[in-house]
Amino acid sequence: MKKHLIHFLLVAVLSVFSAAAFAQTTVKGQLVDSETGEPLIGASVVVEGTSQGSVTDIDGNFTQKVGPNATLVFKYVGYKDLKTKVTQKKSSVDLGIIKMEPDAVMLNDVTITSSIAVSRKTPVAVSTVDPVFISERLGSQEFPEILKSTPGIYASKDNGGFGESRVTVRGFGQTNVGIMINGVPMNDMEWGGVYWSNWAGLSDVTRSMQVQRGLGASKVSSPSVGGSINVITNSIDAKQGGTLSYGIGNDGYNKVLFSLSSGLTKDGWAFSVLGAKTWGDGYVQGCEFDAYSWFVNISKRIGDNHSLSLTATGAPQTHNKRYDELTIEEWDKQKKINNGVGYRYNAAFGYDMNGNIMTGTSYNVYHKPQISLNHVWEIDRKSSLSSSLYLSIGDGYGYRGVGASYSKLYGATNGIPNTNYRKVDGTFDFGALMEDNAKSNNGSIAALAKNKNTHMWYGLLSTYSNQLNDNFNLQGGIDLRYYNGGHKAEVADLLGGAYVVDTDRASVPYKKDDIAWQNARLGVGDVVYRNFDSYIAQYGAFGQLEYTQDKLSVIVSGNVNAATNWRKDYFYADNEESPKKTKVGYGIKGGLNYNLDSHNNIFANIGYYSRTPYFSGGIFLNSQTSNEFNPNCKNEGVFSFELGYGYVSSLFSANLNLYRTTWNDRTIQKRLTVAQESSYVYLNGVNELHQGIELDFQFRPVRNLTINGMFSFGDWTMTKDGVLGYMYNQNGQAVDKNMMEVTPGSPEHAKLLMNTKDIKIGNSAQTTAALGLNYEVMKGLRIGVDGNFYGRNYSDYDIAGLITTGALNGDPVDVAQPWRIPSAFTFDANISYRFKFAGLDATWNANCNNLLNEQYITDATDNGAKTGGHGWKDATVFYGFGRTWSMSMKVRF
Repeated sequence: MKKHLIHFLLVAVLSVFSAAAFAQTTVKGQLVDSETGEPLIGASVVVEGTSQGSVTDIDGNFTQKVGPNATLVFKYVGYKDLKTKVTQKKSSVDLGIIKMEPDAVMLNDVTITSSIAVSRKTPVAVSTVDPVFISERLGSQEFPEILKSTPGIYASKDNGGFGESRVTVRGFGQTNVGIMINGVPMNDMEWGGVYWSNWAGLSDVTRSMQVQRGLGASKVSSPSVGGSINVITNSIDAKQGGTLSYGIGNDGYNKVLFSLSSGLTKDGWAFSVLGAKTWGDGYVQGCEFDAYSWFVNISKRIGDNHSLSLTATGAPQTHNKRYDELTIEEWDKQKKINNGVGYRYNAAFGYDMNGNIMTGTSYNVYHKPQISLNHVWEIDRKSSLSSSLYLSIGDGYGYRGVGASYSKLYGATNGIPNTNYRKVDGTFDFGALMEDNAKSNNGSIAALAKNKNTHMWYGLLSTYSNQLNDNFNLQGGIDLRYYNGGHKAEVADLLGGAYVVDTDRASVPYKKDDIAWQNARLGVGDVVYRNFDSYIAQYGAFGQLEYTQDKLSVIVSGNVNAATNWRKDYFYADNEESPKKTKVGYGIKGGLNYNLDSHNNIFANIGYYSRTPYFSGGIFLNSQTSNEFNPNCKNEGVFSFELGYGYVSSLFSANLNLYRTTWNDRTIQKRLTVAQESSYVYLNGVNELHQGIELDFQFRPVRNLTINGMFSFGDWTMTKDGVLGYMYNQNGQAVDKNMMEVTPGSPEHAKLLMNTKDIKIGNSAQTTAALGLNYEVMKGLRIGVDGNFYGRNYSDYDIAGLITTGALNGDPVDVAQPWRIPSAFTFDANISYRFKFAGLDATWNANCNNLLNEQYITDATDNGAKTGGHGWKDATVFYGFGRTWSMSMKVRF
């Protein structure tokens, strides 16, 4: 059950049993993949010429009643339709095992530009996660963590707040990994990031999640660097009915969910809706969360050639998070104070004078619904057009500090909890801060502001496919996007004071002589820090030619895109719009797959991308506060090649991949402190090398036992000495070595020349391994155990301590190798039981993650540039969660 749930509910066509049927025969059988023998779950079984049908179960089995001389039609997404005539006149007929053959062309047509790779055909490294695996393994984990047993993947909960997890692919952070829903990009248009809290309900509507590592099959005009993660959601449901479920877990975790589906009507209509609420106290101290998720799909089949699908999904949520990494010694201290909170400790968590919980700047509220209208037009037997018109609407905010001493709201500095407002039990004393604000003659020394972020994002992704002849298939399409973001900060809470003065106003150039404006007494709702709009227009095209003959598949593809960036400032400038800057990127890649026989195949791919830089951290010197362009910004160059071998059989399957990717001319904004507004260095021309080997396998020694495993060894390093960086202040203004503003690029402009060759890429374990056992004890009862190893994980490097007078004159400085995080081994366990409850199908799942309660570090920053050392005492870290548990009950009706 590895790759065969790619389209679990999309093509299953279910109709009501015919009341006019007579002399019916009960037919049963099992649908399997013709190459691997794996069962096909959710395949449709339809009586030809009628509206009668059924769907295969988790083992690929089906039971269907038919009339005399009936013909059964078997359909499954990505497979060729199969027909079987039932001529026997017995009361029951067993067709046994029915083998279906993969059909890559059909798969591409029905998935609406969703860029699915096909095993033994598409020449890429790919792993597919099916919904059964998700339901059995996910529990209360973050959605990306379901991928942690995938080669080359490292998933972390990061700071531990709800939805704050992150994932890397082959050492590339998720800002450089394409995250997609049904082929539609999710990465933020301004900087490429993904906040998983905005997609909290995605796991509930996922039919399949596919990870393509390296040069993938993604059909977009601006490919990602490290690979892609494509989530395929439910569409036309196979069956009328619904589900109800309830789950509980550690630390007050609760989740309730319902779903309803009409099934496919005789008129070709279908709809599905889902709603859920998740809430809890959070594993980390003070990280409560309250999240809703919703999903709606309305589909219509129009004749034999057209289908429309309107899909909308969103997850409005509120949560607190934890900003502060601590040193290992400080984490150990927390075991002895604060009621022994230990690794759950949150340095920004505390109480006001009335005992109300507060977390300062850690509060987050957001809702980012995505709406898409998908259309598939089968023009004729050889050609089709699939299009997706989509809209993303973002609205929410997080808290930040404002005032002359807003840094007093920070929980820790350089890994040590701040002591200004610290109680004996380790909690933050917001009550004392509020009292000081109330006594101050100059207003609140530290208050809270809402950092509001909204956006409207429109896009069109359309792909035309033409089967030119028996051997050649041509695809081409357009990828159009327009994005408008709104960013404004407003005073939200004076924390006991009468007013607050925004110190950022003193840095506004056109108001430099307006002292009254700079020192204005501000209240709730007044604008502080920033107020600007961001604009990005991206337009591109892509094409692909595929040649297939017998055992050989060859693919050549290319893309070109132009991205225009500009911004309009209402705070640091008087309604001033910047000029528009356009960058053009392109890419070309090719690959081949050759099936040596029915079991063995080899593939290779090679490609080069010229990728345009992001709006934030690339095009602009400081996208938050300045219209100034980065004068040294240029396209990134990505060159990659890969070799792969695969073996498949009903007993054993394995994949082996070798890859090498060079990533040159990166622009990196490296902040010198964790402060909200920090001076920073813009590093230009950073080069990296990501290379390694990956192995994954699946072994079925007996029918009821499945063994999955993987091993991944990476070598991910920076490769260039003499990387040039220029210093800028918190407002994006060029400064000299004394932090005085100067002309960008002038001789006085402070610069830093860094030697970074052989420095390891941080916070992504470069050696990973996994072994999982899944055993069906009896019909309906399955147990599983998974072990994961993480090794050669390095902390992120730090440059703050390198900033000296000599260094800022351009003298070369060496970046030291960051501290290596100790290796870790964790175990997870799960139980799943399917049974009848009051005549309805029910499933009970239970999960225990980190079963042995391993204490291990997941993320770290090397502070050696500040402390002079590069050992465990110098680093600041986050620990992984200890033992956690969850269980749920789902009933289908």
